[in-house]
Amino acid sequence: MTTPNDEVSFYEAIGGHDTIKQIVTTFYEGVAADPLLKPMYPEEDLGPAAERFTLFLTQYWGGPGTYSETRGHPRLRMRHAPYAVTPAARDAWLKHFREGLDKAALPPELDAQFWAYVQHAATFMVNTHE
Repeated sequence: MTTPNDEVSFYEAIGGHDTIKQIVTTFYEGVAADPLLKPMYPEEDLGPAAERFTLFLTQYWGGPGTYSETRGHPRLRMRHAPYAVTPAARDAWLKHFREGLDKAALPPELDAQFWAYVQHAATFMVNTHE
């Protein structure tokens, strides 16, 4: 997305850190109560997972590169390999993420771009059909 005077990253266009934090917070509220997903998060406190996810999405969408600086390459499939990410888990994950996007109320074109990415990423993470 561009403005007449300068280029604006997707991260900036959606409202930056505060918007991503809101999406992730809403997402993890759903995860905390989800009997399928919660067992995939070994930490009782989901705060550290939420912080990592916020940093990842921030970096992915053009914000600061803090995620890579502190954690290295995302290696998403490797980091999730210990967990059975089934199509049902993907669908539950997407449900909670959709709730976060809905709460953020992004403009339709930005929402569509964000949603397309997370749908692709969630499907990419499926590692078993059992």
